[in-house]
Amino acid sequence: MGNARNLAFWVVLFMLILALFNLFSNGESALNSRQMTYSEFVQAVNDGTVASVTLDGEKVLIKGKDGQEYATIKPSDAEVTKMLIDKGVKVNAAPQEQSAFVSLISLLLPVLLLIGFWFFMMNRMQGGGKGGAMGFGKSKAKMLTEREGRVTFDDVAGIDEAKEELEEIVEFLRNPQKFSRLGGKIPKGALLIGPPGTGKTLLARSVAGEAGVPFFTISGSDFVEMFVGVGASRVRDMFEQAKKNAPCIVFIDEIDAVGRARGVGMGGGNDEREQTLNQLLVEMDGFEANEGVIILAATNRADVLDPALLRPGRFDRQVQVPNPDIKGREKILNVHAAKVPLGPDVDLRIIARGSPGFSGADLANLVNEAALMAARLDRRFVTMEDFEKAKDKVMMGAERRSMVLTDEQKEMTAYHEAGHAIVGIKLPKCDPVYKATIIPRGGALGMVMSLPEFDQLNYFKDQVEQKIAMAMAGKAAEIMKWGPDHVSNGPSGDIQQASALARAMIMRWGMSDKVGNIDYQAAHEGYQGNGAGGLSISAATQELIETEVKRVIDEGYATATNILKKHKKEFELLAQGLLEYETLTGEEIQRVMKGEPPQSDDDDEDKGSVSSVVAVPKTKPKPKPKSKDDGMEPEPST
Repeated sequence: MGNARNLAFWVVLFMLILALFNLFSNGESALNSRQMTYSEFVQAVNDGTVASVTLDGEKVLIKGKDGQEYATIKPSDAEVTKMLIDKGVKVNAAPQEQSAFVSLISLLLPVLLLIGFWFFMMNRMQGGGKGGAMGFGKSKAKMLTEREGRVTFDDVAGIDEAKEELEEIVEFLRNPQKFSRLGGKIPKGALLIGPPGTGKTLLARSVAGEAGVPFFTISGSDFVEMFVGVGASRVRDMFEQAKKNAPCIVFIDEIDAVGRARGVGMGGGNDEREQTLNQLLVEMDGFEANEGVIILAATNRADVLDPALLRPGRFDRQVQVPNPDIKGREKILNVHAAKVPLGPDVDLRIIARGSPGFSGADLANLVNEAALMAARLDRRFVTMEDFEKAKDKVMMGAERRSMVLTDEQKEMTAYHEAGHAIVGIKLPKCDPVYKATIIPRGGALGMVMSLPEFDQLNYFKDQVEQKIAMAMAGKAAEIMKWGPDHVSNGPSGDIQQASALARAMIMRWGMSDKVGNIDYQAAHEGYQGNGAGGLSISAATQELIETEVKRVIDEGYATATNILKKHKKEFELLAQGLLEYETLTGEEIQRVMKGEPPQSDDDDEDKGSVSSVVAVPKTKPKPKPKSKDDGMEPEPST
């Protein structure tokens, strides 16, 4: 049927080309003759200068006695033949069959064009092309054969446990008889769960690269359209393609776009999305088994997925892909830095130690920014100083030195940041202060950065209370210096961060005896979860929660005020030091607080290899003036 359609299309196309050729050839032959008016033609006949005439319908082709050829058009009421015979002119008549054929073709030309277009569209609609007007139901999955740019496990670092989980799938794709001989069945699907930028997509590609099989990739949003049933059709088409190329891997990125729990939310959800999800469930584990087709999917919202997706037989293997630890970060840095010429002073272990909380994408961006900074300075290689500046830019934003600040604004910023730094240094459970600056960066006029000595895995009550005290130290410093009537809006970000931490303590972590060990976070946000009904909090409980939150924040503010009063001299010295030097590292802050200059005489001018142990490592904190902690997991800094 398909060959017949193609043959008919080419026949019609050939006829159209032939008709156009005839039209243009006739027209061209007519144009080769010189045109004359009918009156000139009559005059020439009367003068006896015409040798012969050929009549072709209304066209008159004239040949003069001098050998020249002319052409004219006769009027409909003219008796040309009688006139020519009377004058003794030789008359020829051209056959009318050819012109009738051409006329018929010219009349049928629009119809033939429509027929040809109709054949073309039918060919597209019935499978001639996925991009056709009716190709909605075709899968948008792209197949990567990895002939070039092949990714293997050697290109994936820092997530060794996740790689081990997937090695069994690789072994099955390489040698399926090894498992089927003993009656074992490989998991049909593996779900990669982790924060953004941890390498879930790269890990899936490495599985295909290791196994040497075709790799289909598609996004969850590619299934969903405005037309009901299109997503389900695309799922069917995708699995049809996969079965033709089995064994293979199908990778669905951001599967939460189509795999959200059914029956949740207002109106019971979207019919098109639910139909797509139902078809996906059937294809993964329905009546027909898809042997040799491994489904990998990635998401950072596993909590919203439908339970049917996670049952055995579907995504029955869930692989956690977390942010890397210090060893993992060092391995990732080695992978990305392999393409960058490094200076002799660069120690990737120090950089890894100073970047807790960084994902693989963050580390790749860090190396890239360091390389760009070195290129701007026309260096031959990337130095440790470039990495330090790159981390400052990535974590705190680019410096805005062109921003004009008055002396009063600079002074207020200096005392505000000095308050944070003093309280952070004096409280033992606060992370060590890494850097303080009053140079505007990002959306903040200044900031104090803290660095945890180790990766933060747990948070304790006294530790969070001291973090809240450090967050409130900026406002306490302003009030202690200028009084309560002269406080600025600078502490707004600090208040947001302190409130988020306090609410997490009271509502989620059970750190209040009065509120108790109850998770009120879901009820407070009206969260409905996977099919669970909405919760509610009584007015009395809400008042109790807010009272406890206020108490925790007030206690933190009081703690910060007491520390600043007790160490007022150091507070003044540090504020004046910030006004003079603008940016101070951890070691320099300690010197300034003692009344010493930031650098001693025997310090090297370039302190990269010495002070980097203190100054280079940083966590991934959010600066206080722009912190937006959601209360779910606090940032390990203020």
